[in-house]
Amino acid sequence: MKDDVGSDPLLRLLRHHYGERWSIRRTARLWIATTMDDTARHAPTLIEEDLETFIRQLENPPAGAGRATARQGPRERTRPRNGTTENGPLEG
Repeated sequence: MKDDVGSDPLLRLLRHHYGERWSIRRTARLWIATTMDDTARHAPTLIEEDLETFIRQLENPPAGAGRATARQGPRERTRPRNGTTENGPLEG
């Protein structure tokens, strides 16, 4: 995919203004932004057809879905207590 920002002044302007927080690109129909902050609690990627909606989301990103796990360390694995398994109490 060719990234010719020089011929797209609007893309250049958005990158200049939001480039610290977002990596911004576009296709013929879509505006796409990916957060630069791995710890962000908002949606990591924005995809919009409408430029005004896209800019509103750059300013005030929607909430993310699920939990971010990229920067979390490995979970501590604890041993099951006596009389239980990892899935619950022993049957029988």
